[in-house]
Amino acid sequence: MAAKGTEKVKNVVLVGQGGVGKTMLAEAMLHLTGRTTRLGGHAGTKPTLDYDGEEGERGFSISTSIAPIIWEGTRLNVLDAPCYPDFVGDAYAAMSACETALFMVDAASGPGTITTRLWYAAEEQSLARAIFVNRIDRPDADFDVAMSALQDRFGNSLAPVTIPMGSGEAFKGIIDVVHMKARHLENGKPVVEDVPAEFADAAEAARAQLTELVVEADDEVMMKYLEGEEVTQDELEGLLAKAIRDRVFVPVFAGSCVREEGVISFMDAAVAWFPTMADFGRIPLVNGEQLDISEDDERPVVFAFKSLNDPQNGRLSFLKVLAGTVTPGMELTNARTRKSERLGHLYQMCGKETTDVQSAAAGDIVVIPKLEAMTGDTLSVTGKVEAAEFRFPNSLYRIAIEPDARGTEGKLYAFLEKSADADPTLKVERDEDTGQTVISAIGEAQVSVLLDRLEDRAGITAHTVALKIPYRETIRRVASAQGRHKKQTGGAGQYGDCWLRIEPNPGAGYEFVDEVVGGHIPRGFIPAIDKGVQETMREGVLAGYPMIDVKCAVYEGSYHPVDSNEMAFKTAARIGFQKAVSQAEPVLLEPMAHLRITVPESYAGSVMGDVSASRGRVEGMEAGTGAAAGETTISATVPYAEVTDYATRLRSLSRGTGEFEMEVSGYEQVPHDIQQRLAEDYAARRAAGEK
Repeated sequence: MAAKGTEKVKNVVLVGQGGVGKTMLAEAMLHLTGRTTRLGGHAGTKPTLDYDGEEGERGFSISTSIAPIIWEGTRLNVLDAPCYPDFVGDAYAAMSACETALFMVDAASGPGTITTRLWYAAEEQSLARAIFVNRIDRPDADFDVAMSALQDRFGNSLAPVTIPMGSGEAFKGIIDVVHMKARHLENGKPVVEDVPAEFADAAEAARAQLTELVVEADDEVMMKYLEGEEVTQDELEGLLAKAIRDRVFVPVFAGSCVREEGVISFMDAAVAWFPTMADFGRIPLVNGEQLDISEDDERPVVFAFKSLNDPQNGRLSFLKVLAGTVTPGMELTNARTRKSERLGHLYQMCGKETTDVQSAAAGDIVVIPKLEAMTGDTLSVTGKVEAAEFRFPNSLYRIAIEPDARGTEGKLYAFLEKSADADPTLKVERDEDTGQTVISAIGEAQVSVLLDRLEDRAGITAHTVALKIPYRETIRRVASAQGRHKKQTGGAGQYGDCWLRIEPNPGAGYEFVDEVVGGHIPRGFIPAIDKGVQETMREGVLAGYPMIDVKCAVYEGSYHPVDSNEMAFKTAARIGFQKAVSQAEPVLLEPMAHLRITVPESYAGSVMGDVSASRGRVEGMEAGTGAAAGETTISATVPYAEVTDYATRLRSLSRGTGEFEMEVSGYEQVPHDIQQRLAEDYAARRAAGEK
């Protein structure tokens, strides 16, 4: 059964650099609370949470899993979020359903770039934050160095609530500096003892640092502390929850998840100090108003923070209950679609295992099959409540996809659309300019997983191909030419003759003018000439790309009373137009990408150098302020052909710390050498009978 009441449920998302033990912490919690009989994912045991075959093959989490932990009468819904760069969108979604973000950090390597990125995302969503420094038992672990790195990166509001007793092979447990007790496991059983003398000074120093930060949560206690009075144990413990909730203090835990040391202390602290949804009081709505969180409000409101297409269970929607209580069979209205949706089964999930529940109260998380709701949707009785959207990372890695076998295009596109419906960081579109099916994702690995699932679940194989660049052709000067088509084959012949004058028409597109006088070309054939010119412009003359910004006038010609027809004049127009273009200084234009690139200032030089090397130009720089202090935003314009892979390139240039926005608009003339190469390629394809 679902835990009743918001005070019984706390939602914690595990985030941080990939491979630092987030999943292992959740597995340890499941084991220590008796949900599993062995520590999953260790010493050959099968993990409970990383159950997807793709996760096993790749060695990292791809999708958010839930570990419902019951501890000391409270449910901790622990969301194990993937933090590999290409799948970090799931972490953003999981944050939207939680009150606290726990950042896992390696005791040897310290906070990584993804940790920093997600730290500010949690700040943007006003989440309480905590840190678990893992792998204290590593030979090169150093808790003090890790703490120093964390404070340098995230400020001085951080302080340990547990510290390790030793490190590396000498690590033998942790000291709870709030209660001044040493804790470790002995044969899997928790042992609580007095602080050993050798660690007494370190424990006292940590407690003093902790006290100094926590008293900031209460003016009265802080004044008492500043006046030299001692803060009592009850006061200290009473202020911890407020300090964490008000985000004036970030607790830091130490331990080893593989050895399960420090995990019980963390669970005790989460139950005692981490906030519930009710502690935040209100939830922002899209209309600028706020939804009051009240235990007395029985009107159910749920928020879909994730969708999943499961091979066994079909479409699953992960919902957080924002208000009231939901039960199976209840009908709620989707604020986006205005359609009523029936809640069938309510599941609690632990990894891939589902358990039916008969109700879920405000603050809890449930999974419901076969809903049409998409990620970010809000459902309520009236359909008038809509929670504010959360921000996903930009999906700027773009690649084209083609099926391996003809005739499977429809099935391919249907699978891609279904996948995009479930994952807001994945987009699929048909590029009308190039005729390609284009995927927009966060990175290459995300596309690779998509292709593997396409084969496993839809029985279709496909491959990626480079994006085609939508070049354009135009002219730079005025030219005239005659187009004459004459054909006699024994019966009725064909005859068409027209003189065309073309000239540049910058920014005004295509324009056709009839200047024929004296009836040299009957009026009925003029539209055929216009059509012939337009067809030729669509196919291109120089390198096979559509032409733009050309004004064409037909001003002279002749006809045959028997052999002239629309087809003959259309063909004549094509001939004349091609001749005129060859004399009008044809040029190739390329689309331009306007970039706003944000990176730590230490990488700004490398980014600007890359822009210059990519035929681009830097147009401005802006130093970040506030939370963005230390970052630089660079505005630049670069040929689109040079930045189709920019998501991958920027990740390399900035070691994963950079972000960018891109808008493709406007055309500029390509350099002569590139125009010549593209024209030669086009001529070679035509000679080979290709388009």
